[in-house]
Amino acid sequence: MKRILYVLMGLALLGSCVPATEFTQLSDKSNSLQVERDDLMAENEQLTVENREMKGTIDQVEEQKQQNIEDSIRIHKRVVDLEKEVDQLERQYADLESTHEELLRGSARETRRLLNELQTTQGDLTTKEQRLKELEADISRQRQDVNKLQAELETRNARLIEMEQMLHQKDQVLEDLREKVAEALLGFEGQGLSVTRKNGKVYVSMEEKLLFRSGSTVVDPNGVRALKQLSQVLARNPEINIMIEGHTDDVPFRQGSSIKDNWDLSVLRATSIVRILLDGSGIDPTRLTVAGRGEFFPVDPAKTPEARRKNRRTEIILSPDLSEVFKILEL
Repeated sequence: MKRILYVLMGLALLGSCVPATEFTQLSDKSNSLQVERDDLMAENEQLTVENREMKGTIDQVEEQKQQNIEDSIRIHKRVVDLEKEVDQLERQYADLESTHEELLRGSARETRRLLNELQTTQGDLTTKEQRLKELEADISRQRQDVNKLQAELETRNARLIEMEQMLHQKDQVLEDLREKVAEALLGFEGQGLSVTRKNGKVYVSMEEKLLFRSGSTVVDPNGVRALKQLSQVLARNPEINIMIEGHTDDVPFRQGSSIKDNWDLSVLRATSIVRILLDGSGIDPTRLTVAGRGEFFPVDPAKTPEARRKNRRTEIILSPDLSEVFKILEL
């Protein structure tokens, strides 16, 4: 144990000699990570808007489908009426033909009258038949449109169902993960540690008293044990992304220290925790993101000792991989 303390003290002394360029790089990296997080949050909001728009489009398609069905029914009724008229005209035509044959022996005037009537009837019949063909073609087109709209609606519904199922699965994975993390860290309950779920993520919040001495970036042995137990759970859930955020209170860091300010302190503390999580755990480093928030994301804005104690914390944020959901939205 003493040998570990000596090594940690040596690392702290080396950290105090970090060149300004390295600090600048760390600071730039922190800013870049913060911008990336903001971009991801904006992208998540955009996807939520697109999801609502897609549901609105489906409602419109359903309304258009219903309108087309009503039009098809009305046209079909009109076709039936026309067919009845055609049958009636055909019977009239047959009657006229019969009368014509009987009256062929009659006067030439009567014959011409009947011929004219017959020609008129034949013209009407031709017009009705042409109209009937047009209506049948219109019905066929309407049915094709309805079938097309129905296919589009079924495709979109299938995509929505698939996406909802995947999101439900992700929620279940998060809930299972929260329970596993809470169970693994049960021994640290009441020592400044909490496990909560919000905004589709699991938050493991550790107060300063569990992890660090005041102004230090070296994790206390008790905090190391908690992080080691947490790393075992994370290693068994490779589909979960991990962000480590360091937070401080609003009290300015003491002058003359190798740590320049609260930004620097929050980043260095988060980095110390990442190293412990990776040490011997087998966790893929690409799953982890480090961020320093300084004093600017307090959980309690009051200017009291109790509020500042709550704000001096480190949050390990666990979120599911949503790449498969994004692929569905891109289809």
